[in-house]
Amino acid sequence: MDSMVRPAALRRGDEVRVVAPARSRTLVLEHDQTSLIERRFADLGLRLTYGDHVDEIDDFNSSSIASRVDDLHAAFADPAVRGILTVIGGFNSNELLPYLDWELIARNPKVFCGYSDITALQNAILARAALITYTGPHWSTFGMRDHLEQTLAWFREAVLSDDAYEVAPASYWTDD
Repeated sequence: MDSMVRPAALRRGDEVRVVAPARSRTLVLEHDQTSLIERRFADLGLRLTYGDHVDEIDDFNSSSIASRVDDLHAAFADPAVRGILTVIGGFNSNELLPYLDWELIARNPKVFCGYSDITALQNAILARAALITYTGPHWSTFGMRDHLEQTLAWFREAVLSDDAYEVAPASYWTDD
């Protein structure tokens, strides 16, 4: 593999596209979570947009492979999008791997953040496009009622700054 590419840090005013490579957004919403999440991103100075298929639901609580691939490709191809955030994990993001355009992803490095099932995509993106990705909060994480402070601090350090930072364990954790 050639040298790895670290995407540019996100800046105030940047657009972050939310995609659902595993479970759909509709499954994780409660009450007014979307507006809370959007307020939290606005507080960070980031604008959220959504993939065309984030709310589609099939028998496996996601959308078709073609829809999920289309949203990922559209996010990487759109020059206005500076970061990509996954809705939540699941169990089927690996289905996308044979269909992803690795050259498109490599030509358009941007922040890509998620965890859990999304790790399959992150490892493949690193291996096939040499793009460093971020194991970090999903879009849905920003809807947490409690204990978001440390996650927000780490998110700011990792993707909203060019400065080096120390990775240290949290002083507390929760399993909510």
